[in-house]
Amino acid sequence: MYDDMLEEELNKIIETSNNNILITDQDGIILYSNPKLWEIYGMKSDSYIGTSVYQLESEGLLAPSINAIVLKEKKAKRIMQETKTGHVVMSTGYPIFNKEGHLVRVISYGQDQTEILQLKDQFEQLQRKVKGYQTEVEDLREKELDYHYLIARSNETKHILKTIHNVSKTDATILLLGPSGVGKSTFARAVHDQSNRKKEPFIEVNCSTIPESLFESEIFGYEPGSFTGANKQGRQGLIEQADSGTLFLDEIGELPLAMQAKLLKVLQEKKIKRIGGKKENHINFRLVAATNQDLKEMVSQGRFRLDLFYRLNVIPIQIPALHERKEDIPLLIQHYLEKTNDKYQKYKKIHPSTYEVLTHYHWPGNIRELENLIERLILTIEEPIIFPEHLPQSITGQVDPPEDSTFLAIEQECEENFDLKKTLENVERQLIAKAWKKCKTTYEMAEHLGISQPTVIYKLKKYKKYL
Repeated sequence: MYDDMLEEELNKIIETSNNNILITDQDGIILYSNPKLWEIYGMKSDSYIGTSVYQLESEGLLAPSINAIVLKEKKAKRIMQETKTGHVVMSTGYPIFNKEGHLVRVISYGQDQTEILQLKDQFEQLQRKVKGYQTEVEDLREKELDYHYLIARSNETKHILKTIHNVSKTDATILLLGPSGVGKSTFARAVHDQSNRKKEPFIEVNCSTIPESLFESEIFGYEPGSFTGANKQGRQGLIEQADSGTLFLDEIGELPLAMQAKLLKVLQEKKIKRIGGKKENHINFRLVAATNQDLKEMVSQGRFRLDLFYRLNVIPIQIPALHERKEDIPLLIQHYLEKTNDKYQKYKKIHPSTYEVLTHYHWPGNIRELENLIERLILTIEEPIIFPEHLPQSITGQVDPPEDSTFLAIEQECEENFDLKKTLENVERQLIAKAWKKCKTTYEMAEHLGISQPTVIYKLKKYKKYL
């Protein structure tokens, strides 16, 4: 009677335990177990009492069996198992000896590590992304550039920098083309900094911000008493200030037609006469112009002089929008993050998943929008790390999907098949097969695919017939 109660209590303890317990005798026959254990292995919980673990091991259901290993080695052991249901189990077995020193029982505990390993895989993937971004930043710092403020990772930007490097030592006129906010003034500064005039003035004039009534006096200057309200000492114009250096005319498409004719004369003769003056002064400067408008179209509409257009269009350089050179975006984010942190004495960081969102955003405001966003986030987000949920809806709602091979493979599968499970398996199989051909070891495959090595082994078994 007492023994029956004791056995019933033991069964109840095992059944309600949070651990997955398996107890066998000295021959490997299963005496006790709890239902949770068999769920992990995809087996029915009430059909294996009295069964040998050696039999289950030979059938591949317990592969390998921790109890069988302990019976053989007669000491505590711990192993990792992969079940047919895709679970990863850490099993620990302990031998129990009687007073005579004979092994009479083996008790083992199984802990499902699947979720933990998945979290570990995700963490390792994030770590690799962070390392990748850090490498990109380090590569940028190692670039042999005379100017550190240009971010050059994409082929498009590298081509622009190469062109600038080739023409900067000359005095050829450069016309920078591209939408607002792409950094045309920064590229103009790069031209100056690499030129033979780099120690001389760099004068930047935004043609869209000077009122037409004041334009001539601002650009050409004036002599004392030239008009009511003029400075008594007169004033040097912006073109004169650029003598021996570089004159950068930004938004030149906004230049009034009357001023276009006078500018053309200055470019042709390299001479300038102030308002109210009688003497022409020779001015030696290098011209760089920029616009976000189609000057050819403006010429056809009579809004821009054809002769001035040809004078400016000596070396046109098209600067693409930011979304067309995505490789530059992570580096730009890091650059403005460091710059803004230094400016405001902050120590904010950006989570790798936030980099992903920002990289695939369209950026209609280009680099100017990116710089403003980083400053806003650093000043308004209280947390030390900026996550995607901190981004404004205007950004998260307009993110393009990444155009990598995995996405394209899924897209192709979806066109042919609407079964989600089957589609994902097909894509997974393709990636495993490619990695199998490319890599020499399962460890290399794990690194290539961003998953654990035991998971690679399981996937290889799963898709063995396709390899």
